[in-house]
Amino acid sequence: MSEADETRDDVALTNLDQPLSDRDDATKRDLVDYLDAVSGRILPQLRDRPLSVIRVRPGQPPFMQKNLPRYTPAWVRRVPVWAEASHREISYALCDDRRTLLWFANQRAVEYHPTLATTADPHRPTHLVLDLDPPEGDGFRAAVAAALLVRQALADAGLTGAVKTSGAKGVHVFVPVADGPTAEELAAATRALAVRAERLDPALATTAYIKEDRGGRVFVDATRAGGATVVATYSPRLRPGMPVSFPVDWADLTEVAPADFTIRTAPSLLGDGDPWAALMPPPQPLPADLVAEGRTIPVARVQAMHEGKRRARARREAG
Repeated sequence: MSEADETRDDVALTNLDQPLSDRDDATKRDLVDYLDAVSGRILPQLRDRPLSVIRVRPGQPPFMQKNLPRYTPAWVRRVPVWAEASHREISYALCDDRRTLLWFANQRAVEYHPTLATTADPHRPTHLVLDLDPPEGDGFRAAVAAALLVRQALADAGLTGAVKTSGAKGVHVFVPVADGPTAEELAAATRALAVRAERLDPALATTAYIKEDRGGRVFVDATRAGGATVVATYSPRLRPGMPVSFPVDWADLTEVAPADFTIRTAPSLLGDGDPWAALMPPPQPLPADLVAEGRTIPVARVQAMHEGKRRARARREAG
C-alpha cells in the first residue's frame, strides 16, 4: 500500500493525493476527510433514501450516477426503482452508514442527491421543498431575498421551514410535513406556496419555468416534488472552492455567502453540532386550502412543454 492509500472501516481508499478535479486544487483525500468528518451529520439526510451522486474522474466530465455499477460491493445496500422515463429498473444505493459513504468518496462521488421520500413509503415525500434559483451571475443576494418571501408565504399559511445554501448560487427552503400527504398533494401545496411568494414581490420572484420568461428574476422552483432529488445538507458541490450545502439560521441568512461554507471550513464551523437538525421545525400538516389552491395551478413542466410547442409552431408559421 502506497502512502497515498489507506483503509478506513474496511474500505480501501486509493490515490488519495491525486487532484480531485481540474476545477479546484482539492485532492481526493480532502474529499474523503471532509465526508468522514461530517458523516454523523450527512448520513441522517441520506439514510433509507435512494441516492444519486455526481462523480468526477480524471480527464472526464462529471456525470450523475443513479444505477449502481456492477463492481459495487455486495455490502452496499440497494433498492430497485422502476424508471418510467427509461422503462427499466434502476438499482439505487442506500447510503446508510460510514462504510458506504467512504466507499462513495473513494469512487470520487462529490455530490449527494437523495430522494425526498424514503424506502418506507416511496410515494409520500417527507419534506416540502422550494428551490430559489437566481439568474446568471452573482445572484445569491437575490436568492436570499426570494427565500424571505417564501418564509413570509409559509408564515401566512401557518407553516415554518428551515433554510440552507444550495452550495451553488441558490437557497433551499425545507418544510417537514406530517400525516403523510401524497406526492400529488405535496406538489400542489408547493406550487401554491411558490405562487404566493411570487405574488408578494413579482418584480423579484417568478414561477416562470421557461428561462427566457424570467426577466432576470429569481425562479421560485416548485418542481422539487414527487420523485425529485435535492442535494443533501452538508453535501459538497462540484464548484470552484468546493462549497457545501450548509444550514443557516433565518436571522443570519442575509449575512452569509456560499463561499463561507466549504469542505475546508465546514467541519470547524460545525464542531460537534448539527445545525440542520437543530433548526428543522417539527413535521406539520399541510393546510387543505394550500392543496386545493395548488391543484388549480398548472404543473410547470407540463405547461412549459405545451408552451414550447406553441412557440415552435408560431415560429414555423411566421417563417
